[in-house]
Formats: sequence, structure tokens, C-alpha cells
Amino acid sequence: MKIIGITGGVGAGKTEVIKIIEQLCNCVVVTADRLARSLEQKGEVCYMPLVELLGSGVLDETGEIDAAKMAQMIFSKDAGSLLAKVNAIVHPAVKARILEMIREEEKKGTDYFFIEAALLIEDHYDTIVDEMWYIYADEDIRRQRLKESRGYSDEKIDEIFASQSSDDVFRKFCCVVIDNSGSIEDTGKQLKELFGVR
Repeated sequence: MKIIGITGGVGAGKTEVIKIIEQLCNCVVVTADRLARSLEQKGEVCYMPLVELLGSGVLDETGEIDAAKMAQMIFSKDAGSLLAKVNAIVHPAVKARILEMIREEEKKGTDYFFIEAALLIEDHYDTIVDEMWYIYADEDIRRQRLKESRGYSDEKIDEIFASQSSDDVFRKFCCVVIDNSGSIEDTGKQLKELFGVR
């Protein structure tokens, strides 16, 4: 089984690329953000440590962790090292669960295992994956997509872009670059070539 990491800046269209990949090969795709959210639910491994760290104010009326409240706490100006503490709880748990899933899929004979994460490089997923793929899109296109799909302002987009790795960093660590600036058909052609599909 080949393990491939997929990364790229916000608005690059990673979700769309993954949809095409799922049609082209026998694979399992894990999205690190989605997995993290599931591990923060009641009864899961991150729930109690996060509640102990952030207090009961982070919970909604059903006793689950409220993602919006948590984001407000860890990204506020006076949060200090709260984000680093949350990451120290969540990231190792996500990685451990992914390693379990890899072992399960290897037994099943799955051909490809994809891990999609914005912080693939920063979280040292290079120690887990066989190769890393970078989903690239021109900055103006990413900006336009974020305004249309999420209603973000230029100011918010600038903040997000500034907090993410540069194009140079992505290219340095990734051995495959998929240009998702054009049409979905164009992206599909690039992917078909990678998988040897006609």
C-alpha cells in the first residue's frame, strides 16, 4: 500500500482533487481536520483533556465541545500558548489514530492511503507517508474561491495566507505538484497521468 500525503494552501481545492482521486483508484482518504473533530467528541480520546484545559465554557448545551467557542478561545489576542496546548493534545492523537487506520487498511489490501492535512509538513507527516503531493492554485484564484465559497473578506484571507506555508516551502517538501488553477477537467487529466489511467 502506498501512503500519500496531500497538502496545499487554503482555497487550493484539495477537496475537489480528493473527489477525483477517489474515482481513479482503490483508496482510503483521511482528512486530518475531520478526524481531529471526531476525536474531540464525548467519549473520545481528546475530549476530557480539552475540557480540563479549556473549562466547561467550551461545551455546548449537549455537553459536546463547541468548535466555534474553542476557536474563539484559542485564537483570541490574550490566548497566549493555548493553541500550542490544544495542538499538543489533538495532533498526537490524530497521528496515532491514522497509524492504526494504516495498519487496518494494509490488512485489507487497499492500494492507496491518502492523508489530507493543511499542516502536513509542519506536523512531520513525512515520517509516515511515502510521498507528499502539493495541490497548487494561483493566489488570485484561491482568493476568489474563498470569497465565493466562504464569504471571506480580503483582510481575513490575508491573515490566513500569512499564517500558512509559502509556495516555496510546499514545493521543497512535495515531490508531486498538481496545478488546480484551471478547470476540473484539466486537474483530472493530471491525476489520470499520475495513476496511469487513460
